Amino acid sequence: MSYPGYPQQAGGYPPQPGMYPPQAGGYPPQAGGYPPQAGGYPPQAGGYPPQAGGYPPQAGGYPPQAGGYPPQAGGYPPQAGGYPPQGAGGYPAMPPAGSWGGGPTGGYPAMGLDNMSYPGYAPGQMPAYPKVPSPNPSMPGYGGGGAMPVAPAMNVMCGASLGGLLCAGTDEQAIIELLGSRSVKQRVPMLRSYKTAYGKDLIKDLHSELSGDFRKLVMLMLKSPSQLDVYELYTAIKGAGTDEACLIEILSSRSNAEIKEIARLYKQEYKKTLEDHIQGDTSGHFRRLLISLAQGNRDERPNVDVSLAKQDAQALYAAGENMVGTDESKFNAILCARSKPHLRAVFQEYQQMSGRDIEKSIVREMSGNLESGMLAVVKCIKNTPGYFAERLYKAMKGAGTKDSTLMRIMVTRSEVDMLDIRQEYVRTYGKSLYTDISGDTSGDYKKLLLKLCGGSD
Repeated sequence: MSYPGYPQQAGGYPPQPGMYPPQAGGYPPQAGGYPPQAGGYPPQAGGYPPQAGGYPPQAGGYPPQAGGYPPQAGGYPPQAGGYPPQGAGGYPAMPPAGSWGGGPTGGYPAMGLDNMSYPGYAPGQMPAYPKVPSPNPSMPGYGGGGAMPVAPAMNVMCGASLGGLLCAGTDEQAIIELLGSRSVKQRVPMLRSYKTAYGKDLIKDLHSELSGDFRKLVMLMLKSPSQLDVYELYTAIKGAGTDEACLIEILSSRSNAEIKEIARLYKQEYKKTLEDHIQGDTSGHFRRLLISLAQGNRDERPNVDVSLAKQDAQALYAAGENMVGTDESKFNAILCARSKPHLRAVFQEYQQMSGRDIEKSIVREMSGNLESGMLAVVKCIKNTPGYFAERLYKAMKGAGTKDSTLMRIMVTRSEVDMLDIRQEYVRTYGKSLYTDISGDTSGDYKKLLLKLCGGSD
């Protein structure tokens, strides 16, 4: 038997750093054990037969030898608490979960990286895996597993009847606790579980028992993220007037995969495409901006080409500040197609080149819905939590509250980046989002919003 990176030892097992203490002549011969053989460590009759893949334990365990491998209670294999036995003279400790191959001795067994090879990498070179940004949600149920058992939960909400929520004295606080402490992956399956348990529709029952903004918020929380976006987009287009800010908010902040799923569900639900409805309800360059975003075709590669970023910055400058009039199509092509990391580099290059922030140039060059739409795209690309913090602030600022915006953002971002939004909110406006929600809403509606917010400051 040979080991990569180690010369064959005359007489036995090559010593490893931190492993079984090396003895003269290799693996120490034991009385009745393994006498060293020329050429390595072949097993003898009655010994420990080699198995494919290394050292699988045998029934009864590895027989302890005087001065040999440290015996374990019950023999080898190891007991609960780790594989293999730890301690002085034993195998090296296993790395913690998730750290496999994380350093020169990060893997098992403890060998230098010079023994390991990866396709396309030189010996000793570890492949670099891209880091996935961690979400910063406010919902404690984020990433939870399957659906909660629903029948007991409904019993709590109703106070003692399998008749569901059509019972006297609906317990709103129980609804707040139930929905406000579970992820959407746990909430949505409640619809089917409830129907299975009671033969009734949970949405209809809740709709009949609740009222006002509290009912609207509960209804939103029982939709999947894509279903909620589809509903909000349709309402923004087909409701009284057009909520252009809602259209831009959703289409500028969702990934390609999310937008494609929205488009699929939209057509399934309303029998017409999202693009058709945008075409019929908007016009001009603003319509072109929305349709471009609705394709879900933005470059999503993480790498940035600095030379291309400089070219794009020059193209934007030439299409706006450096010409009479504005070439809106050039802004549209760059802002809707390039990756977000690339565009952040473009904005930096633009600032250095023109001496003006890209947002100020857009304000100078555009107006109306197009200006608002382009600004929203730029703000979302620059700092997504900051963009949503501004949207929430404006929804509550002044007389009255734009509850549809407040509810939509609190539900859709609670499992994405709500804690980051809260940090941006207090940094920008000098007061907490929690405090502003508390002062601008009331009753059960306020309690459930504060659950989504993630607790007090």
